[in-house]
Amino acid sequence: MTTAKPFPPALRDWVAAHLPGLDAYEDRSWPRSTSRVWHVSAGTQNAYVKISPSALDFEREVAGYGFAAAHLSETQAPRLLASNPDLSALLSSALPGRVVRDLPLERGVELRLYEDAGRLLRRWHDASAPGTSADRAAVRSDMEDQAREAADCLRDVTPHLAADRLALVEAASQELPGLAEQLPLVYRHGDYETRNWLYDESTGAHGLIDFATATHGVAASEFVWLLGAVWSVRPELREAFFTGYGRPLTDVEDRLLHLLTVRLGVSYLRTGLTKDLDELVARGHLVLDRMAAHQP
Repeated sequence: MTTAKPFPPALRDWVAAHLPGLDAYEDRSWPRSTSRVWHVSAGTQNAYVKISPSALDFEREVAGYGFAAAHLSETQAPRLLASNPDLSALLSSALPGRVVRDLPLERGVELRLYEDAGRLLRRWHDASAPGTSADRAAVRSDMEDQAREAADCLRDVTPHLAADRLALVEAASQELPGLAEQLPLVYRHGDYETRNWLYDESTGAHGLIDFATATHGVAASEFVWLLGAVWSVRPELREAFFTGYGRPLTDVEDRLLHLLTVRLGVSYLRTGLTKDLDELVARGHLVLDRMAAHQP
């Protein structure tokens, strides 16, 4: 059981100034130390308030809310009602629906939801401005860092992996920067996981939340969690998603996505081995097994 995070008095006063009659709040944080989110209400008016874990997260989320307001409807993305850089706080409207992760859905509903999710993300990507030279440099640095991490992991996990898994990790250590360099940049949501998708059962509407990692990058990097956790065992959901997205991945994008997911899996594995965390060890093996079984 997790302990509810206290609602700081200074934050409460700030929220009350923007939401007159504030009469209730409830901790809605994810179970990690950096997540601080509350559902707040004043009579029948509901909203969410979040404390960003860093200045960069705050800056990116404010920009992400602005982008979402310009390109997505009020049923597709919440609106930023107020922000306070001194408190690193953001107050946003409440979007109808429930978080999709772990939500039991009928197969037909789930397929339509994934198609809608692909369509929404394509709308987001298509609206983005071209990346700048600074954006390209940041992506280049990130891919070099991920390749370097894969190489570092390779030394530590070699006794624990079969040859085909090791070959994938080695490929990630060598190919990531060159693959990403061949691809255009888009403004990414940056955390396009089902924990940030909402589904409104009364209307069938799909919504999107959490813009703290919105920044320019290659489109394929949006799909790492989806490939490792969902698509590798539910290929029909991948097909539905890209039907909505309007195009399949190119060969270069597919290879990049695969190797980025390999990098994530081997990172789980090494962290689990180093810190003696069986859950992470199992997760790392699971992702790498899936990537070995479903190579593009």
